[in-house]
Amino acid sequence: MRAIATSEQLSLRVSELELAMAFPIKVCSVCSEEFELRPDKPGFANRCPACSEQESVEPASKGGNASLTGSNKELNRARRNAMRDLLYRKDR
Repeated sequence: MRAIATSEQLSLRVSELELAMAFPIKVCSVCSEEFELRPDKPGFANRCPACSEQESVEPASKGGNASLTGSNKELNRARRNAMRDLLYRKDR
């Protein structure tokens, strides 16, 4: 026959489970401080939230000049043609 656990025993088991399932402690690769790696933490897994936040605030320059996009299209077309020629050329 199986005994029924009391509420005190259940709360003890829950607290043991919480201790066993703590978040892993990591060391930041930028500032060398320890932090808990939580699932909702933004940024990289090897950086603390403060260092991850600093990087995300910095403006990322994407896009570019209009004259560069035209030349990029020409370069991409030349790359595609070169790859096509390499892949599908007939051995002579």
